[in-house]
Amino acid sequence: MLHRSRTLALLAALVSLLALSACGGEDDSGGGGGGGEPVGGQVELTFLTHWAPETVEQLEAVAADYKTQNPDVTIKIRAVPFADLLTTMRSQAGSDDGPTISSIYDLWLPELVRDGVLAEAPADAAATITQEWPENLAGAASVDGKPYGFPNEVNLYALNYNKRLLEEAGFDGPPATWDEMMSMAEKLTKRDGDRITQQGLGFISSWAAGTVHPFTSLLNSNGGSLIADGKATLDTEQAKQAFQLVEDAFANRRVSSTQMASADANTTGPYLDNFVSGKTAMIIMANWWESALKSGMKDRIADVGTAPIPVGPSGSGPAPVSYSWLTVVNAKADQPEQDAAWKFLSWLNSPESGEAGHSAMAALLQSMGILPSRTSDLEAYEKDLDRPFLQGYVDQLQNAEPFPVVIGGQELTEGLQKTIEALQAGQLSADEAQQRAQEDATAVLESAG
Repeated sequence: MLHRSRTLALLAALVSLLALSACGGEDDSGGGGGGGEPVGGQVELTFLTHWAPETVEQLEAVAADYKTQNPDVTIKIRAVPFADLLTTMRSQAGSDDGPTISSIYDLWLPELVRDGVLAEAPADAAATITQEWPENLAGAASVDGKPYGFPNEVNLYALNYNKRLLEEAGFDGPPATWDEMMSMAEKLTKRDGDRITQQGLGFISSWAAGTVHPFTSLLNSNGGSLIADGKATLDTEQAKQAFQLVEDAFANRRVSSTQMASADANTTGPYLDNFVSGKTAMIIMANWWESALKSGMKDRIADVGTAPIPVGPSGSGPAPVSYSWLTVVNAKADQPEQDAAWKFLSWLNSPESGEAGHSAMAALLQSMGILPSRTSDLEAYEKDLDRPFLQGYVDQLQNAEPFPVVIGGQELTEGLQKTIEALQAGQLSADEAQQRAQEDATAVLESAG
C-alpha cells in the first residue's frame, strides 16, 4: 500500500513539472471557499464535457444533488466527442445557449485566455484553488498568476501489456528498453499472409493527442524533447532515433498495423478494441482508459500489466508525458450565471459534495481510473491508488515530463500527428518525417511568438 506522504510527494514532483510547462504562477488573492449556498434568482447552467455516457449519468446525479440544496440553480450536462470539444467551446461561447462551464485540456488554456473566452476565478474560488491544491498545479491552471479554473485530473502515459500474451510467447515480464520492446514485439506478432492478426506493438492514429503523446513519451525516454527554451528540438539525434523506431515498427519489422491503430471521435475505436480483444500485445496509453478496459475486458482486466516507458538508446530512464485538465467558466456568460457556475464548481471540488472526505469530482475521476489532484482527495483515496493497474502510473509520477503548454500547442500537436501518421503509412521515411516535423513545429512557434 502507498503511504500518503509518498503519494503526495510523487504528485508534487509531477505538478512541479507541469507548472514549468504552463504559463501560470502564484496568486495572492484572499477570501474563503464558496459553494453550496443558494444563488438568488432562477439560473440555468450548461456543463460541457467529453465524458462517456456512464460518467455523464454520474455527473447528472451530482448536479441533481446540488439542486436539492440550491433549488434556484439548474445544471444541464452536455457531452460531445473529444474531437469536438474545443471547437464547440469556441463557436458557442458567445451564444445564448453556449456552455457556462467546460472541461478543458491544459494545452488550450493560454489561447482561450488570450482570446477572452474564459473568466478569471473570483477571489474566493481563487483562494480555494491556491490553498487546496499543490502550489504548482494551481499555477498550471493560471495565467499571469491568476487562476482560471479548478484543476481536476492528472494523466500520464505508461506501457500497457497483455500478461497472458507475453507469457504464451515465453516472456516473464515487460520490456525495459527499445531493443527489448522491438525484439519482443516481433515474437508477439502473428500474421495471416501479409495481414497482421495480432500486433506486437500498437500505435494510435486519427487522434492528435493519442498519436503524439505516446511518441513524445518515447522521445522523452530517449533523452529528447519536442521543445526546449521555446524552440523546436525535433532535429536532434534523439528525435531521429524516435522517428526511426516508428518506421522500424511499421515498415521494417512489421510488428504494428495501421488497420489496427485508428481512433474514432470518442477516442475509442480499433486501437482500443484490438487491445481489449487480445489482438494487441503492447501499447503506450494513459491511465484514464482503465474504465474502458474494465468495461470491455471484464474479468480479463487482470491480464493487463502496467510498466514504465521503455528507454531508448540515448536515454537514461523512462520519462512519460503528463498533462492535466481543468473546469472553467465562460467569460461571455451573464454575471449571475458566472457567479452560480463558480459556486457550483467550488462545491463540486470540495469534500462537502462527496463522501468519506473526498469530493464528488474525485469520485467521478476515480470511476474512470483518473488521478484526482486536490490534496484532500489524494488523502481520501490513498488506498484506491494502490490497485494494480493504477499503481504502475503512480510509481511513474516522479519521472513524468509535461507536454509543452505553449501558444500554438494544439496546432503543433495536430501537425506532428499528420507527420507521424504519414510515417506509419509509409508515405514518408523517418528522415523525411523528422525534417517535416521540425519545419512545421518551428513555423508554429515562430508564428505564435
